[in-house]
Amino acid sequence: MNSLRKILFPFALIYGLITSIRNLAFDIGILRSKTFDVPTIVVGNLSVGGTGKSPMIEYLVDLFNEKCKIAVLSRGYGRKTKGFLLADGGSTAKDLGDEPYQFHRKFQELEVAVDEKRVRGMENLLSVKPELDLVLLDDAFQHRYVKASCYILLTSYDKLYINDFMLPAGDLREPRSGAKRAQIIIVSKCPDDLNASRREEIKKKISPDSNQKLFFSRIKYDVDVINKQGRKSLEELKHSKVLLITGIADPGPMEKFLTSNLINFEHLKFADHQFIGKTELHDIRKKLSGLAEEEKIIITTEKDYVRNFIDVELPIFYLPIKTEIIEDSKIFNDLIQNYVRKN
Repeated sequence: MNSLRKILFPFALIYGLITSIRNLAFDIGILRSKTFDVPTIVVGNLSVGGTGKSPMIEYLVDLFNEKCKIAVLSRGYGRKTKGFLLADGGSTAKDLGDEPYQFHRKFQELEVAVDEKRVRGMENLLSVKPELDLVLLDDAFQHRYVKASCYILLTSYDKLYINDFMLPAGDLREPRSGAKRAQIIIVSKCPDDLNASRREEIKKKISPDSNQKLFFSRIKYDVDVINKQGRKSLEELKHSKVLLITGIADPGPMEKFLTSNLINFEHLKFADHQFIGKTELHDIRKKLSGLAEEEKIIITTEKDYVRNFIDVELPIFYLPIKTEIIEDSKIFNDLIQNYVRKN
């Protein structure tokens, strides 16, 4: 913990006490959670910042998409609208938020809805789409007014919740004990060379309860970058100068991946979920034109692409990613499918 966060530690104790009292109020029934007839899976975390929730949602969509009618409900962080909204053909990232819009654009059969109040969102969603078989609740671990069928908690390999502190001294939204609500804990963003002994060491640290299952996942990057016009292989890009543009919480894994593939890049960072305006776009064009190399290209994340660049006239491509469960994918898939069947 750095010196500034040490100074803030007393405030973290107060914040932790408030969130603990709130959780206790739900646990003993003073505050009520609502259960819905349709199976619901929450994907969330204890900390602020990126733990790979969006790729995990997409993993679950891929798992269930051909088996049942599913929907994703999110609060729609950063959107310019309020209240309940069901995505349709005219929806944009500003209407839905970047991540829900990414889901809507990628999965044509998927219903995507946003609402900052999850109970109201569930009620409205099931009212207009009563045929739904499953609802995935994105980033809803702390939204306890909805009682889900299954809770999946993500924690980043390089920043395990067990080693973190409450806000503002650390990055935890609630005390570590909140992890006990999860049936499944996933250590995300693991390195490719993670071995069995290291996994066992982390398992001992986290010490999951007997009713909890622990899995490990990694980010799997595509070998191509993509835009509306087509795709280019990473091999081709070794002869180009790349301007990397990110507006995500943790661009570190993407930087490491490009470096490991011998991609020569400069990195222009923006805030997480930031919408790019005319001023920022002017700066990007200026930065690109200032690169000395003849062959130059912009690479960004899929989330940034759908939020800011989908209709921009620039040589800009996004690098797709997926979540990959390490070694135990069949066990994980069977476990999730059993939760849905039982509910």
